[in-house]
Amino acid sequence: MKNIKNTLGLFLFLALLMSCQEDDHTIGEINAPSNIEITATYMDDGTESAGPGLGSGVVEFTASATNATAYHFVIQGVQSLQKDGVLSHNFTLLGTNTYAVTVIAYGTGGSSSSKTFEVDVLALYEPPADLLEMLHANSSRTWKIASEVDKHFGLGPVNGTSNAEWYGAGPGDKAGTGMYDDRYTFNADGTFTHDVGPDGFVFGREVLIDELGGSGGIANGADIEQYGFSSYDANFSLTAPGGKETINLSGLAFVGYYAGGNHKYQILSRSANEMIIHTTDGNSEFDWWFTLIPE
Repeated sequence: MKNIKNTLGLFLFLALLMSCQEDDHTIGEINAPSNIEITATYMDDGTESAGPGLGSGVVEFTASATNATAYHFVIQGVQSLQKDGVLSHNFTLLGTNTYAVTVIAYGTGGSSSSKTFEVDVLALYEPPADLLEMLHANSSRTWKIASEVDKHFGLGPVNGTSNAEWYGAGPGDKAGTGMYDDRYTFNADGTFTHDVGPDGFVFGREVLIDELGGSGGIANGADIEQYGFSSYDANFSLTAPGGKETINLSGLAFVGYYAGGNHKYQILSRSANEMIIHTTDGNSEFDWWFTLIPE
């Protein structure tokens, strides 16, 4: 009996020692970022201009802070993570308007600090009549991915000028991913509806697609197929930074394949019944290309 008691005592001592050792972690000093500074530079056709700009609506923000390792910009309800603290944003509401911009600076151990300031921006772009006619027929028009067309979905370099330069899907290649039954409706009042179809699935980039807050999905390389998500309504606007016609979607709205980023789709080419658009993903890794045709 004495031996049993001695053994139990030894076990208790070792357990207590291990517990004390496990509690003795060194996590380093946690310093929340401080001294957040934000500058806004108005851009017109690639050159700087005086505030509130000459009408392009494009503003480049630069954030800095002591002890910061990354920055989150929150503009018009959209969050953008920028490790280098630099973000270009295109404001699209016509006229001179005041916008609140929040910068969240992140430091070690998940610490953070934030700062909000206001910026005045002038936007003057009015889209041409033929673009409006093509997009929503001056009322409402529904579009879909042209699944039977070669290179209806693909990727290429950031700011590329050739459709699906590095990869282009062949006819029907993405069947079963959740892409082909999605429908995108543009209305003349600036509203946008994304109907995800009867399967309730969408298609997107691994990691980035979780921004949507959906569920499930099947991993296929760097893609997530059949990701559970509901239909939703959003808004859209049209701009032409640098003379390039662009569809701007609000919030987390997207077309074809969720790639995050700024949710702006530059129009490479368009006719009365087809448009080819592309967007840069949230990792600034690729431009993603889509060919759309009316329903």
